[in-house]
Amino acid sequence: MTDLVLTLLGPDRPGLVELVAKVISEHGGNWLESRMSHLAGKFAGILRAELPADRLAAATAALAALESRGLKVIVEAAARTGARTPDQTMDLELVGLDRPGIVREISQLLAGNGVNVEELVTNRGSAPMSGEMLFEARAHVRVPPSTDVAKLRAELQRVGSDLLVEVKLTPAATR
Repeated sequence: MTDLVLTLLGPDRPGLVELVAKVISEHGGNWLESRMSHLAGKFAGILRAELPADRLAAATAALAALESRGLKVIVEAAARTGARTPDQTMDLELVGLDRPGIVREISQLLAGNGVNVEELVTNRGSAPMSGEMLFEARAHVRVPPSTDVAKLRAELQRVGSDLLVEVKLTPAATR
């Protein structure tokens, strides 16, 4: 079996997930994991599937043909991962008044400390009392063993204070 990563994008409508699932199933594949969402009238998703090596070409052609039905699909072979380093997984939560640059500032600090963002979910909505726009982010990150977590938390607090947002970095919840 060969692991593939697919990205999907098209105007949102019922049946898009079924189109992709049908192609994967008809080519002897298995849907392993995915993240999909409705964003600004579009359906956007990423998924990992495994397919028999001898069926890859036909499956890739069938997935590309979905563009005629309004769904653009990009297929990439997934790299096989070896043994992982004993990185620490952590959860980052952020909330505060929305303003441009929040994601850039926080992600720049994380990257500068060798922290890998494995999953990021953001949202913007009205604050309950004031109606001002709040920005919220939740991230699952992988922190190298050489990173001083207390120092990283202090740096996040400093940047959070500059941005007027609350930032928490905690050990990852069991997944």
